[in-house]
Parts: sequence; C-alpha cells; structure tokens
Amino acid sequence: MNRIPEIIKNMRRKKDDGADNAKVTDAQKTGIWGEELAAEYLETKGFKIIGRRIRIRRYELDIVALREVDARKMIVFVEVKTRKSDMFGGGRAALDKRKRHALCRAAAHYMRKLPPTPFRFDLVEIIGQRDSPISPVIRHYMNAFPMELRYTHTGLHKR
Repeated sequence: MNRIPEIIKNMRRKKDDGADNAKVTDAQKTGIWGEELAAEYLETKGFKIIGRRIRIRRYELDIVALREVDARKMIVFVEVKTRKSDMFGGGRAALDKRKRHALCRAAAHYMRKLPPTPFRFDLVEIIGQRDSPISPVIRHYMNAFPMELRYTHTGLHKR
C-alpha cells in the first residue's frame, strides 16, 4: 500500500488539459471548470487527489483520488458530470451503460499497475454555470455503480 503514490506518479497523464488551448469549446471549458470544482469539493471531504484527466489508451479518468478511513486506503475513480441545468436529467442520466463500460475498462487498466487495493466508482454532479453569481449545486454519489464482472479477477475486485 505504501507504493501507491509512487506508482501513480509514473502513470501516463494527459499532457494538455486544454485550458490554454485556443480551440477549447465552451462545453470543454465547462467540463474543466466542473472538474476543478469537484476536486476542490472532494479535498474538503478528506479525499487526496492523486490524478486528474488521466488518459489510459482511448479512455479518460476524470479524477482519481485516495480515500483513507481508519488506516484503510481506497482508490476512488470519480466521474464528473457538469451541466448548466438538470432539466434533461442532469449528470446521472449521462452515466449510461456505454460510459460505465469505458470507466470500468480504464479503471481495470489503472488498477493492474497497483498492488491489490480496494476501489470504487463515484459520481460528482455539478449543476451551474461558470460565470454565474449563483453558486453551483454539487452532488456526490458514492459507489455510483459497480465494476463490470468481465473486468473482475483476482487482485482487481472490490474487497
């Protein structure tokens, strides 16, 4: 367990978060803003952010955090969904089967590089607008969905 931060440092990360790129769309700016808010929120709740916007093959993990409770460490893969309103179902509705599959696949690849460690998938939903005077609504869904069985094997399943 002590090697987790060391191993994570050496993992591939997305080189450019797009924040300084002139071609960044409004939707991407909103997503980056939401991820920043989610990371700040999680840190206030005791999570240690160990990675953001991590690319694994063609997949991306928005936030990877370490949660320690009673000397037990858990890796938390956090999907962040940012919406201007929840009129069309909010972020939870966007976490469909295809997206869950992609997250499970990315997490499986990520976990293969670590010693056996418990993990889970959380969803942080941000509802609001970047330049609005109204504070955004932040909802945190712990254990938002389970790991797909096809990716579970010894040393990778939840404990």
